Amino acid sequence: MTSWTQENLQVAGAELAIIKGGSGKPLLILHDELGYPGWMEWNEELSLDRTLIVPLQPGFGKTPRLDWMRNYRDLAGFYSQVVREMRLEPVDVIGFSVGGFIAAEMIAADPKIFSHMVLVAPMGIKPTEGEIMDVFAVTIRHHLRATVADPMNTPEFARIYGGEMTPEQFEAFEDARSETARLGWEPYMHNPSLPYLLRGVRVPTLLVWGARDGVVPWGCIDAYRKAIPAAQVARIENVGHRPEIENPIEFERTVKKFLAA
Repeated sequence: MTSWTQENLQVAGAELAIIKGGSGKPLLILHDELGYPGWMEWNEELSLDRTLIVPLQPGFGKTPRLDWMRNYRDLAGFYSQVVREMRLEPVDVIGFSVGGFIAAEMIAADPKIFSHMVLVAPMGIKPTEGEIMDVFAVTIRHHLRATVADPMNTPEFARIYGGEMTPEQFEAFEDARSETARLGWEPYMHNPSLPYLLRGVRVPTLLVWGARDGVVPWGCIDAYRKAIPAAQVARIENVGHRPEIENPIEFERTVKKFLAA
């Protein structure tokens, strides 16, 4: 098992908790709206030849909330400062769900910040058809269940989210949902101007989507393809919103091949 550490840095004028593990060229990971669930199989595989850098979003885990942030564009600007102060740019990035939204906002503002961009089931652009799931209208249990196509046959899902939820876990999830609602409630989990600002992006981009995704519809991928015509698309069959844990072998193979190109 690759050793990883968590450290709290004073960066971009704030305190930020960061998970680091592996060795080699840096790879920035932007977690989803439920937070970073811990070191998983896909982390382990990618860390064999990359140094994974996983910031815990303000308001999540041990990173204090930043009240001045009002939307995901603000958060993207903050992360861009973090990347510059850590002297990472240009850096490869993988953004999951709302993390993909954040990565897209970052590159829209600074096209040179990333060298490769992987967006996994990204929110951020209004879908051409279908709707992003209203996660605030359901319980956290329902929300978690909706992120995978077959939880009974997804061992890492059971390991991370199975069993009775402790009061501490419940509070952490509700804190995450509260912060997500604060930043992304209106307009719901997208920015109407983002597709226009992505025009002209030339950074190699990969859009990863599970064919049974019940959270982010194909229409979001279609919208990103229209905004970034050169983007590649990897559709992974028989998985939902979290292909990295539902089919880690295919996810790892797809991402590693793209990043090596």
